Amino acid sequence: MKFRKATKKDLPTIIEMIADDPLGKTRERFQTPLPMEYLKAFKQIDADQNQELIVLENEDSEIIGTLQLTFIQYLTYRGGIRAQIEAVRVRKDQRGLGIGKAMFTWAIERSKERNAHLLQLTTDKKRPKAINFYKELGFIDSHEGMKIHFK
Repeated sequence: MKFRKATKKDLPTIIEMIADDPLGKTRERFQTPLPMEYLKAFKQIDADQNQELIVLENEDSEIIGTLQLTFIQYLTYRGGIRAQIEAVRVRKDQRGLGIGKAMFTWAIERSKERNAHLLQLTTDKKRPKAINFYKELGFIDSHEGMKIHFK
């Protein structure tokens, strides 16, 4: 398996994976051609040194997973850096094979390389299997997250 930075060419595959779950189906628009919003967002992510959109390829160079890491500079923790992991997806036919665990292991090591003092995530409470998976990886639910949606 090979982790690499995503390219514009990878975008349809990434969006297809993000849209391929019950919650993703309600908020994403995977279609050909992709809506321009995705292309605009990719351009901004790609240009930001604190954003890493990553794909995981198998031995046949097929994309089987994706994740996004964001490195956030804080004043707290003596000017520490937090890593935020989002949009972790494994291709449907590859789930249950340990790929998610390998992706998180890679993300933890990458966060350490970038001198982050922690790796954090949010997950929807409607994803109990994901929550259990994160706990098995060593994540703890130490804070209560809150959001306000504008649209």
